[in-house]
Amino acid sequence: MTDSVKASPGAPSADHSADVIVVGAGPAGSATAYHLARSGLDVLLLEKTAFPREKVCGDGLTPRAVKQLVGMGIDVSEEAGWLRNKGLRVIGGGVRLQLDWPELASYPDYGLVRKRDDFDEQLARQAEKAGARLYERCNVGAPILDERTGRITGVHAKLGDEKTPTTFHAPLVVAADGNSTRLSLAMGLHRREDRPMGVAVRTYFTSPRHDDDYLESWFELWDRRGAEHKLLPGYGWIFGMGDGTSNVGLGVLNTKPEFKELDWREVLRTWCASMPAEWGYTPENMTGPIRGAALPMAFNRQPHYTKGLLLVGDAGGMVNPFNGEGIAYAMESGQIAADVVVQAHARSTPAGRELALQHYPKVLKETYGGYYSLGRAFVKLISNPKIMKLAAERGMTHPVLMRFALKLLANLTDPTGGDSMDRIVNALSKVAPKA
Repeated sequence: MTDSVKASPGAPSADHSADVIVVGAGPAGSATAYHLARSGLDVLLLEKTAFPREKVCGDGLTPRAVKQLVGMGIDVSEEAGWLRNKGLRVIGGGVRLQLDWPELASYPDYGLVRKRDDFDEQLARQAEKAGARLYERCNVGAPILDERTGRITGVHAKLGDEKTPTTFHAPLVVAADGNSTRLSLAMGLHRREDRPMGVAVRTYFTSPRHDDDYLESWFELWDRRGAEHKLLPGYGWIFGMGDGTSNVGLGVLNTKPEFKELDWREVLRTWCASMPAEWGYTPENMTGPIRGAALPMAFNRQPHYTKGLLLVGDAGGMVNPFNGEGIAYAMESGQIAADVVVQAHARSTPAGRELALQHYPKVLKETYGGYYSLGRAFVKLISNPKIMKLAAERGMTHPVLMRFALKLLANLTDPTGGDSMDRIVNALSKVAPKA
C-alpha cells in the first residue's frame, strides 16, 4: 500500500465531497455516473484529460452497446451524427459472408459507428445532464485510506492546467480508469496472469468505402516473418465512418511469448498493403498515426469490489474474449455497479451497506462468468494456428454455422425464449464455470 496516502484531518470542501466518486469518464465511468445521478445520488466524475480526447477503438458498436445508449437517453439517430450498420461482413478462407444482426426482443437489430473522441464526450455530457459533477483535467493519483479500516474514503488529484493538489472525498469510489487503472493497483488489485489479453491497433484512411453499412471482419492475419508464415489468433476490421474515412485496424490475442516480439503496427501496414488499391488504404491516404491499446479480457482483475472500491469496464477486465468488444460491457458493468450502489446507499447500517456491496462481484459472475469461461476456452483453441486455419476455411462455408457463431461471439441472444441457437448459447453459458 505504499502508493496510497492516509487520510488527513480537517473537513473536506463541500464541492469536493459526494456520495460516490467515479474515476474516469470513458464509457464505463460515464454510464456509472449517469445511472447513479439519475437515482438521486451525488456523484463526482473525474476525468484526467479534457474533451474531446482520443481513444484507441474500432469505433464500431454492436446492438449490445446500442441498447445501453438508448437506455441513457442518447439520441442515436442519423440526424444526430450516428452511422447505422446492418450487421457483420466476414471474410476468410476465400469466402465472403454477410450476416445481419439478429432480430431479438432484448436488443435492437442495428449497430452504430461513431468516433471515440465524440462518443465519450456525449456520454460524459449525458451524465452531467443527469446531475453528475464532471471535473476535466483532473489527474487522480493515490487513494485516501481510513487508517483504522483500510477502506478508501477519497482520492488525491491534481486539478486543472495548474495541477493544483486537490482531495475528493466519498464513502465509495468507482475505478473506471481503464486497463492501467492506477487506482486499483494502489489498492493492491493486480492483473491475473491466467486471463487473456488482447492488443488492438488502428488508424484512419480517406476511402470510398466510408459509407459501408456493414462492419467488416477479416479472419486471416499473418505473421510474415521468416520463411514459414503463421496465422495469428485475431482478426482485422474495416469500419466505414460515414465522413469520408474508414477505421482500419486489427485485434490479436497476445497468447504466446513470441507474439510480444511482433511489431503490430507493421502487421497492420502489411495487411493494408494487401488490400485493393482502389480502397485507398495507402500511406498517403492515412489521416492520423497508427495507435495501439491493450484489451483486458475475461475478468482479468479481481475482486471487483473491495474496501469501498468497485471496478467497472476495462479496470475490471470486462472485454469480451470472443471478439474484443469492450464498450458494451463497460456500460453494462457501470449500470450494474450503479444499481448495487443505489441499493447499498439505502441500507440503514454500515453492515447492511457492506453486505449489499459485496453482492456486486456475484452479480457480475452470474451475468458474465459462464460466458467468459467459454471465451477463455475459445481463446486457447484459436491460439493454435492449425485450428484457426481450419475454422476459417471450413466454418465460413456454412452460413447457418456462421449465424450461430455471430450470436455466440457477439453475445447476442434472448435470455428467455429465443430460437434454438439462443437456447444453445444460453445453456452453454449457464453450465460453464463462473470464474
